Amino acid sequence: MAKRPNIILIVADDMGYGDFGIFNDGPAQTPHLDALVHDGVCLSQHYAGSPVCSPSRAALLTGRYPHRTGALTPMEVRGRDRIALDEVTIGDTFKHAGYATGLIGKWHNGALDDRYHPNARGFDEFVGFRGGWMDYFNWWIERNGRRETADGRYLTDVFTAEAVDFVRRHQQEPFMLCVMYNAPHSPLQAPDEVVQPYLDAGMSPGVAITYAMNEIMDRGVGQIAQTLDELALRDDTILMFTSDNGPAFNLRPDQVPEGMDTNTLRYNCGFNGQKGSVYEGGIRVPMIMNWPGGLAGGRRVDDLVHATDWLPTLANICGVERPGGRPLDGCDALPILRGSGGEAPARFWQLNAQQPVGWINAAMRAGPWKLVRPRLAEKPQSDADQRLMDRYVEMDIRYKYHPDEVTTLMDDPDPQLITPPPIAPELYNIEDDPEEKNNLAESEPERTSHMLGALQDWFDGVEAERRRIQPDGSIVELANE
Repeated sequence: MAKRPNIILIVADDMGYGDFGIFNDGPAQTPHLDALVHDGVCLSQHYAGSPVCSPSRAALLTGRYPHRTGALTPMEVRGRDRIALDEVTIGDTFKHAGYATGLIGKWHNGALDDRYHPNARGFDEFVGFRGGWMDYFNWWIERNGRRETADGRYLTDVFTAEAVDFVRRHQQEPFMLCVMYNAPHSPLQAPDEVVQPYLDAGMSPGVAITYAMNEIMDRGVGQIAQTLDELALRDDTILMFTSDNGPAFNLRPDQVPEGMDTNTLRYNCGFNGQKGSVYEGGIRVPMIMNWPGGLAGGRRVDDLVHATDWLPTLANICGVERPGGRPLDGCDALPILRGSGGEAPARFWQLNAQQPVGWINAAMRAGPWKLVRPRLAEKPQSDADQRLMDRYVEMDIRYKYHPDEVTTLMDDPDPQLITPPPIAPELYNIEDDPEEKNNLAESEPERTSHMLGALQDWFDGVEAERRRIQPDGSIVELANE
């Protein structure tokens, strides 16, 4: 029997196309990622499962829409980041097939309950943090449940070293490794010597630090690739790089050095929107796949591929079976990667602040057409509700810096919000108009109406399935759902 391929899935945090040097005409310095683009398969229409962290990661890890999994928002102190306990992850799938499995870096799919710990979700080894962000210098991480604190190294370098060590230790057996870098997610922090050349080039401090964070991560990607070469594993390893969502351009004051402008607006190939938005800038993200032993490199694939496609695709390539679980939303993308794919199925997104609302920040992509229900501000109904929302943010920050003070979920009620009424939908031909400048909804009323119905049907379906998940994490199958 031929050796089954290894898998290394590298995920950046809040990184856009424009953060690659090769897509940015020079300002960003990412030579190792650029080399992977040259030598591998680059997907130009690859979509995240959500415009924010936890739901996006849930889609990638399960092959299912995040609403179905229960991962709705990044708010771990409310348990809204958790993947339901009856979901089967990519870790479960490959561990069941005899692979050594590991996850290094950011988890953010169940921070405050050990039932949701990566070690309980199919990953033999976990080195990283379970929440949404971490200080890059004054960090703390877990090693399979045991706490470790900062030792003078920059956190991105720690994760790179752990990834290299994992590959070396498991070189004689098939392995599946997820390297979940937290760069360039806030807080904006990088060594001065890496930041200074970008400042000298005239960039704003926020952009300079962001590019420096990406440069350090890029070095890490290069070290991982070099390790594969040294161990003669490159041909037998599927090396992938993507981002969980688009770049974040508007940060909070606590996420940047004191006194710095919180705007990190930078080039993102002209895409509209940013992290948190279902416009292209929030959900269209890089994906590079490098597998010399199985895929011809140096190619660009323009077919639509979605984050939920990767679990079924990798399982098929490696000849492994998913051990049960609910039906997948993703499709096997291997024919597309080899140049013989057909038309992709329709894809859907929806995200808002608290409980999902189908007409807020939702989208559908079918062929070249994309329907958008724009993001709308949800305001608290009262001062008490505003205080609840502020408390969530306060507890989120406290958990990052003082984890021993926040060990259980907040049991406060959901804040009551004023849900705005629907506004007119937008329709774009993405292949002709990737920047989403020309709204065709009025000139395509039948298509718009049909897609509105399909989007609502999808939303009703995923929300019905989500209702099986109880607040305590238990699963109760509901009749007629």
